[in-house]
Amino acid sequence: MAQQSGVNDSSKPSKVENLLTLDYNNLTSDAVGPENGLEAGDLTSLKGLLTAAAKDFNARRKKGLLPFADLPTDTEIPKACRKLADSGRKKYENVVVLGIGGSALGTSAVFKALRPLNHNIQEDKKRGWPRLFVADNIDPEGFLAILEETDLSKTLFNVISKSGATAETMSQFMIVHDRLRKSLGAEAIKEHLLITTDPENGVLRRLVQSQGLSALPIPPGVGGRFSVFTAVGLAPLAMAGVNITDLLAGAAKAVEDFAAPPMANKALLFAGLNYLMTTQKNRTNLVMMPYADSLSRVADWFGQLWNESLGKAELLDGTRAAIGQTAIKALGATDQHSQLQLYMEGPRDKTICFIGVDDFRNQIKIPAVFKDQGELSYLCGRGLGELLNFERLGTARALAENGRPSLSLTSPKLTSASLGYLMQTLMLSTVISGSLYRINPLNQPGVELGKKFTYGLMGRKSYEDMAERYHQGKINKKYIVP
Repeated sequence: MAQQSGVNDSSKPSKVENLLTLDYNNLTSDAVGPENGLEAGDLTSLKGLLTAAAKDFNARRKKGLLPFADLPTDTEIPKACRKLADSGRKKYENVVVLGIGGSALGTSAVFKALRPLNHNIQEDKKRGWPRLFVADNIDPEGFLAILEETDLSKTLFNVISKSGATAETMSQFMIVHDRLRKSLGAEAIKEHLLITTDPENGVLRRLVQSQGLSALPIPPGVGGRFSVFTAVGLAPLAMAGVNITDLLAGAAKAVEDFAAPPMANKALLFAGLNYLMTTQKNRTNLVMMPYADSLSRVADWFGQLWNESLGKAELLDGTRAAIGQTAIKALGATDQHSQLQLYMEGPRDKTICFIGVDDFRNQIKIPAVFKDQGELSYLCGRGLGELLNFERLGTARALAENGRPSLSLTSPKLTSASLGYLMQTLMLSTVISGSLYRINPLNQPGVELGKKFTYGLMGRKSYEDMAERYHQGKINKKYIVP
């Protein structure tokens, strides 16, 4: 079987070109009718909105307020991550990421996209790089399964928390720290821990300093969901053999292309088109539907990026307003058989975004074993990748004929560079969407209250009032079915 692209074999990027196409024909009234799609006048007005949003973005970036946009051209952290990978390749069989949300989803998305889908079960010699596990939840059964699968003496645990106070991650860290001490001895702990956290503040940084642990910084101005091109993602991905040089080169090309005029600018257009579909056509849900198993986790990553950034209750001027477009994940062709019926005939509240790959890295031809059977003969001699892409195109056309709008993001081939381009484009687009909705896309105030209740229930100091507030909540037992 051919090796998937992405092997971390060079510090010089490959040639970067023709990485992504945006097709929004099926968002227009010509395809889905005027009641469902955008007309020429809508697109004309969009140009002005996007020009203003781009101007605002560039001004904020110049002031240093959007540091995620400059990450692809950084050289220091990628160099450190490649060095870590070169040395760690000889020392470790496993890398386990202890992180959640933005500290995990980007890494998982890139890993699944660029390493062989069977990376973790390949023989050591064939794999060539450590296995990568992302412990992105605190389910005790799931976490224990990872610990039982990995030999502590051959494992590097990458603890990732910007604040150093993330309850889930720090709980995992405490368990691992204790197991390392008991199994390998206190002196060996530092050989099996890599801390990725704030460069100056927080309990993790204090532990790094007091225990002499290896550490990499998270830039203070980069939030978790925008952090995949920091050490958060680059360190474990490089350790697993991903070509982070080409990944960043693709992301840098997306930033470079952001200078294009609005109607030729993929990041601006993706934001603007979805903004119009939400505000003018009531398409308040965006279904991200990649047609490739390797891209399935990109839909998960995008879900956090889009939902946490754009789901806000307050505009920049303080006005109360429930804003946002809900990202929903799906996978083609699997979810043609589980979700498509709803999208085709259910509520008209969805835009579908197909993510496609023209040329799959590996191909399987369908043999002509049943060519004498009329119902099957059309498959003989065709390829599975060809069938999957025709299903994507056919589904988009079927939706359009039923007045259901969609757009497509397509790469000629899935490479480190094309994935970097796609993910950076979506991050740029997310921040532009914030400008269009007039909200702050970089904060997440809605998730903080649940954390505070958790702290109170767990007995964290200074959160006693939250425990009391929780227990004062009205719980009517007649509505609980034992």
